Amino acid sequence: MSQKSFMVDHLAVQIYTSRDELGRAVAQDLSDHMLSLMESQDEVRIIFACAPSQDEFTAALSDPDGPASKIDWSKVVAFHMDDYVGLSGDHPESFRRYMQDHLLSNVSVKTFHGIESDAPDVEAECARYEALLREKPVDVVCLGIGENGHIAFNDPPADFNDPKLVKVIELDQACRQQQVNDGCFPDLESVPPQAITLTVPAMTMCKIIFGIVPGVRKAESVLATLTGPITPDCPASILREHPNAKVYLEPGSARLVAGVLEKGL
Repeated sequence: MSQKSFMVDHLAVQIYTSRDELGRAVAQDLSDHMLSLMESQDEVRIIFACAPSQDEFTAALSDPDGPASKIDWSKVVAFHMDDYVGLSGDHPESFRRYMQDHLLSNVSVKTFHGIESDAPDVEAECARYEALLREKPVDVVCLGIGENGHIAFNDPPADFNDPKLVKVIELDQACRQQQVNDGCFPDLESVPPQAITLTVPAMTMCKIIFGIVPGVRKAESVLATLTGPITPDCPASILREHPNAKVYLEPGSARLVAGVLEKGL
């Protein structure tokens, strides 16, 4: 059970006592939602984030004795939201590799659509992936929030009305530094400068959003997301306009909103 729950505009926020508790809570809520959808749908389409911030969640979701143990994964069509241009799918820091190591090696989904970010024509790959997303409505997106407020790899200022669902972007220095902070790359020069990412509209068009945001380094972006203006300068702030979104925090990521909570949001 969460320590605190509150609303900011349309966005539901829950604070848990630890990263493990947060991960189990999201896995439970997502599993309950998936089971409900499977009563009336032949498949459930989900977009996953790939980052160390998602580790506790994906561990709980793929636990054979955990909250998702009753899920029929053969009805799940899985996507991910970004990947580095030029990295092969088996590169240790590829997000396709993350999906394989953290989820797909433990559950057997109907289909996994990977972003082939090492394709010779990345613009064609963006078009291919966008077509897949447009085939049917996407039911769920599980996302994180970056240290600079990014969602997927939409660094500030993000385009809230981007006509594309998938595009190539240049990663800004703050975003690349986060990859070093997370231990994914040894230094800034090792982080690829470009990525293929789902755009903001690609995520906000999803029926429900689960935001999984642990870690003290996310505290400033969480504060801006919840208490600042809804602005492209903090891409995650757009979550407050979504009709069915929830953000899960723990003491580290919620550290700076604690005082605001005392006064009432």
